[in-house]
Amino acid sequence: MEQPWLHDLSLTIAAPTQVWSAGDGHVRPGGLAGVHHADRRVICLLALEVDGHEPTPVAAHSVRGDTHTFVSVPRHLGDPGPDPTVRLVRRRDVEPGLVRETYVLSSTAAEPVTCTLVLRVAADLAPMDGVKSGATFEAVPADGVGGSVLTWDRDGLRATLRVPGARTSPDGADGTGVAATWDLTVPPGGSVAHDLLLTLDTAGAAVTAPRRDAGWPEVRVDSADRRLAPVLQRSLDDLRLLRLAAPGPDGTDEEFIGAGAPWFLTLFGRDSLWTARMLMPVTTDLAMSTLRLLAHHQGTRTDDVTAEEPGKILHEVRSAGFSLGEDDGAERHLPPVYYGTIDATPLWALTLHDAWSWGAPGDQVEQLLPALERALAWQVEHGDADGDGLLEYVDRSGHGLSNQGWKDSGDAVRRSDGTRATSPLALAEVQGYAYAAAVRGADLLEAYGRPGADRWRAWAERLREEFARRFWVEDAVGAFPAIALDRDKRPVVSLTSNIGHLLGTGILDAEGVDLVARRLVGPDMQSGFGIRTLSTQAAGYSPTGYHVGSVWPHDTAICLAGLAAEQRPETAEVAEALLSALTAFGGRPPELFAGDAASTQPVPLPYPAACRPQAWSAASAVSLVGSVLGLRPDSDAEHGLSLAPVRPWGYGATRITGLGTHGRRVAIEVADDGGAVTR
Repeated sequence: MEQPWLHDLSLTIAAPTQVWSAGDGHVRPGGLAGVHHADRRVICLLALEVDGHEPTPVAAHSVRGDTHTFVSVPRHLGDPGPDPTVRLVRRRDVEPGLVRETYVLSSTAAEPVTCTLVLRVAADLAPMDGVKSGATFEAVPADGVGGSVLTWDRDGLRATLRVPGARTSPDGADGTGVAATWDLTVPPGGSVAHDLLLTLDTAGAAVTAPRRDAGWPEVRVDSADRRLAPVLQRSLDDLRLLRLAAPGPDGTDEEFIGAGAPWFLTLFGRDSLWTARMLMPVTTDLAMSTLRLLAHHQGTRTDDVTAEEPGKILHEVRSAGFSLGEDDGAERHLPPVYYGTIDATPLWALTLHDAWSWGAPGDQVEQLLPALERALAWQVEHGDADGDGLLEYVDRSGHGLSNQGWKDSGDAVRRSDGTRATSPLALAEVQGYAYAAAVRGADLLEAYGRPGADRWRAWAERLREEFARRFWVEDAVGAFPAIALDRDKRPVVSLTSNIGHLLGTGILDAEGVDLVARRLVGPDMQSGFGIRTLSTQAAGYSPTGYHVGSVWPHDTAICLAGLAAEQRPETAEVAEALLSALTAFGGRPPELFAGDAASTQPVPLPYPAACRPQAWSAASAVSLVGSVLGLRPDSDAEHGLSLAPVRPWGYGATRITGLGTHGRRVAIEVADDGGAVTR
């Protein structure tokens, strides 16, 4: 069995509901295609025929991610001659728990057109992990065949399909499918329309759709560089459609961004936090709701099966266990609430500090300070399991994730010779997160008059010294931080994008910042479309290796933000590479893409199984804008913001509205020469 590819499929989405189809709009059996809802594929066949023939596809377009229109021509109908005179338009609209399709047959033929429109439907109610593994599933018979309302009901999932005006009958070799048939007569110059309405409900789902009235920020860009506006608008629209909610500490739903379609429409610690951090110039509300929800699930006990520990922030929440069979050859069975992540806890602390800096309500921040204290304590008492002053991880259950940083595939942590490192592993970037979490967490505690600030600053300084002493290595080009220390505390010598995450954390001295920045933009790391996860000089490098040579937009965006924070000249080069990639994917960057050099591959090559849209990839567009503007919260500035646009400013005269801090929306105007003002 092989994981389905999805790079050439069309998606219409409003989480937790998503429809994946071929480019012509048909959902045909096999692979990922289908109507999915809350970790289940409901419909596995949804295909249209006119008089027994599939019409010829002509065009497809999607103005927003929750709508899609497919245009085709039934060539056997209408006037004779080369010009098509009959057209079939299929419009698909998705809302959470609802899919609506409208089929409009129109004609300019000289005579009335008579035909039969047949919609073939089948449901398999397959679990998402089974679909992801490439397994096949038998169709499930519908109730109500013979009428215009069909239902499927299994394991808490209820699907109701309405096809007004159609007659329905059993379909397929075994009769488990359904054929919905309409007899049509279209007059000259006229049209006939019919509808499908599918409603979906899952009892006991871990996550649900957000409130219908939940607002979403609007950002507008008017720039001489015509790439900026469509990239930002598409990314924000995708993030809007990835929103989900789950009950928080008082039972009220808290909103967050699901990690990505199709596989990961649920709450993640790392992914949801990074997304919220990147969106901070647009909204702090999302960060605060995400923080509250994760604090609600913060660990309280030690459990090797779930990897829970007191103070720890979770990795992932599912309605049921999600089996992963790809990690390192071993089968992975994750419990419904799983804590196997080394970085979500310091990232939670950093997100809280960021939200406070960007003007989140002070009383809401104060309510989360006890959770902050528990998170900081976890870094010392559990994150540093062997007491050597560094954070490290190991899977004690035998069936959890063997790698627990953001590069969590089984082969992600390799030496330059291609051999895999063995855990417990202390990742380089995690030390940077932990250092910054302690320092900024201390600032927060001090600001609110709570004890502990001196303790965490002292602990952070010891970590900084330990990192400088143990992580730096050299190759023929020069010095750089190793990706990790292995179980024997030896550096895992390999040049990776992980080092870019250290920028802006404060763990590096000035010389270290200079060395890291220069290595990131070397020809072995900078592809022209972003920063590769692994140097091309490493033995294990592969341009389509999941974590060993590919480019991840969010990873590049983090490196870019670090370069901007350190005011490095390399910022402009990396920004241009990332913007080129986002533009190439039409503003919907996938989870990752191949690391081929732009000089040899003029457009980035898709990684066929990559999620798209994916939360932190979409949020990288906002992070890009913030980085090139040099945008920082500044309580002393007139508008609560400071600006230091990247030099050279290559985007021409630009105006951006909808960014802001401390609850205020501002307009930022940048002149051709990069001079900027806020209004």
